[in-house]
Amino acid sequence: MAWRILSREGEVWHVHPAAERRANQATWQLMLSFRNSAQGPRRSFWASFPLESSSKSSLFLQAERIPDEALQELLSQHLS
Repeated sequence: MAWRILSREGEVWHVHPAAERRANQATWQLMLSFRNSAQGPRRSFWASFPLESSSKSSLFLQAERIPDEALQELLSQHLS
């Protein structure tokens, strides 16, 4: 089940959050998976979002407050 569902130019996109901690880093970075649900060829990509935290659960709580408009902007930037 998608965390968020967005629509752009007639396509429906499912967004899923993930937390990534890079080597030698103390904080978790929010990563977002975007997948379209088209009947034809499926497209997907990962994008980082400028949120980080020392706690994974805190990161996901912060992610809940991201407005859909910010996710739409990230989607638009990637598809342009």
